[in-house]
Amino acid sequence: MADAAMRRARPFSVTQQTGFATIAMLCFVMLYAPILVLVIYSFNSGTSIAVWEGFSWRWYEAAWQNQQVKDASIRSFIIASIASVSATVLATMAALATTRTRPYRGLTAIYAMINQPLMVPEIVTGVALLIFFAMIKVATGYTGLGYLILAHTAFCIPFAYLPIRARLENMDLTLETAAADLYATPWMTFRRVTLPLLMPGILAGLMLAFVISLDDVVITELVKSGGQDTLPTYMLGQFRRAISPEMNAIATVFLGISVTLVTVFFLLSKRK
Repeated sequence: MADAAMRRARPFSVTQQTGFATIAMLCFVMLYAPILVLVIYSFNSGTSIAVWEGFSWRWYEAAWQNQQVKDASIRSFIIASIASVSATVLATMAALATTRTRPYRGLTAIYAMINQPLMVPEIVTGVALLIFFAMIKVATGYTGLGYLILAHTAFCIPFAYLPIRARLENMDLTLETAAADLYATPWMTFRRVTLPLLMPGILAGLMLAFVISLDDVVITELVKSGGQDTLPTYMLGQFRRAISPEMNAIATVFLGISVTLVTVFFLLSKRK
């Protein structure tokens, strides 16, 4: 009787259901096996992407010597760096305005507005930005990278906002209150107390925004002008023509950078 009551009192856990481990393993295989194959065949010495012909660094050397790849990579890092920093600054101000204040009318609408890029399909955001920037291009004649930077900044704000807001909500207000009791000005309290405590969340948001901007294809493809290919859109264009092991090498390097940044983001967001 007691054992039966204990079994009934146990909370439901999906991990204890029959077949859960098998389904989970199949999902991991389907997700990561293609990536593993891509990485392996980036070291293929032959020109085929399906027949292994020996180990070689040939395609990494070819990618390194490809001027188009270099230009697209530099452009990607420039856009991602500026957009991620801009998005993080704006997200930090938004997080402070929505957490370090009493609830006020319209706060829910502000949350929805900040997180709108997460709720709306990316293609919708891309088309909206395309129409908006096209009007500006016609009026001003300017066709530089500024549009891509602005588009990436707008899209990355919610990704930077979430870890920063989470950090703020978990911070103890006692130290800020103590600083105010010791006659610290609001700016001094922010600079000496809030900002140092908030820095792990800011760095995590910055790196997450950087990865999102670096990997973006849809918005970049719709907003960019001629000669403004980033590395993802350059690879997409090459896939439309012919798939070469050089693309495997570029994708592997790109994957390594993304995994490294996401790992750092995880460690920073986990830090107490």
